Amino acid sequence: MDESKRRFMQSAAAAAAFGAVPYASAQTPVREAAQGGASGEHVQSLTLNVNGRPYVLAVEPRVTLLDALREYIGLTGTKKGCDRGQCGACTVLVNGRRINSCLSLALAHDGDDVVTIEGLARAGRLSAVQAAFVEHDAFQCGYCTPGQICSAVGLIAEAQAEARQLSDAEIRERMSGNICRCGAYPNIVAAVKKAGGIA
Repeated sequence: MDESKRRFMQSAAAAAAFGAVPYASAQTPVREAAQGGASGEHVQSLTLNVNGRPYVLAVEPRVTLLDALREYIGLTGTKKGCDRGQCGACTVLVNGRRINSCLSLALAHDGDDVVTIEGLARAGRLSAVQAAFVEHDAFQCGYCTPGQICSAVGLIAEAQAEARQLSDAEIRERMSGNICRCGAYPNIVAAVKKAGGIA
């Protein structure tokens, strides 16, 4: 390679690296930004009991539960889909009830017990709902699957508390807050029935 080509390649690499710096700093994870400003007057402390383990966080009041789980704690199984509570990809269990974590502020859950998709398996074994989703092929791309599974766990607990068997139509209705863009709905219903002892 002659000197002019070498100099061109070096300048192109330097320009690319320099051009990426502003973008990289704009994409600083929320947890780093919050830690850097932890002495600010708006930062508040809270404890989240996530999957049986306590996490003490310092967050700004505007941080959602979803962002606290993903950006502060590092549990990225819970997905950010629409960020408006319409798709259900962010569904987690809080004190046993399913919620859209993108619509809920982290500070509202100080001291609460939160279960994410990562907390459902025990001792390396899938939960009944996870195993049923695998058995019935109740996912395709998998993006919505963590929310679908957490929602199904909540649905089954609700049905057991009501001491009733749910029909396919009722399962579809109760799972309607969780959208599967791949259209795996029949398999999802079959998985919920299997896990809930309905099938």
